[in-house]
Amino acid sequence: MNVRNIHIDEIDNRLLALLQADASLSQRDLAERVGLSQNACWRRLQRLTEAGVLRGSRARIDPAALGLELTVFIMIRTRHHDDGWARRFRARIEALPQITEFHRIGGEWDYMAKAVVTGMAGYDTLYKQLIADMDLERVTGVFSMETIFADRPLRPA
Repeated sequence: MNVRNIHIDEIDNRLLALLQADASLSQRDLAERVGLSQNACWRRLQRLTEAGVLRGSRARIDPAALGLELTVFIMIRTRHHDDGWARRFRARIEALPQITEFHRIGGEWDYMAKAVVTGMAGYDTLYKQLIADMDLERVTGVFSMETIFADRPLRPA
């Protein structure tokens, strides 16, 4: 089943909202909250999973509790756009656990990465690992002073 062809109704929307708020809810709790039998709820969850709408669940961790107190958005411009270089660069990024998101973007910059680090010294270490032997044209970090909100639940338009 293709995500673009799946019909999401009000019950599906309620299930998705509940799971985004608390993925640890049991199937029984979910079914009760949306007014379905457990079997009907299970079938909907299976359909949403098979369609690629639901892509697993994970715990949300407070970065500061792990000593990760600085969020940095790293903007990257490169001189290279061939597939070989891009694969090598992606592999470099994937090897850096401090980078929690990575996007190829349009506009003035080619890539944007989100990193969560211990502080400025942690960013400096990451920066050196990122640029080593990569021949990047320009790299700049934009530092988050405050997270207004994150992990906002997704809702269909």
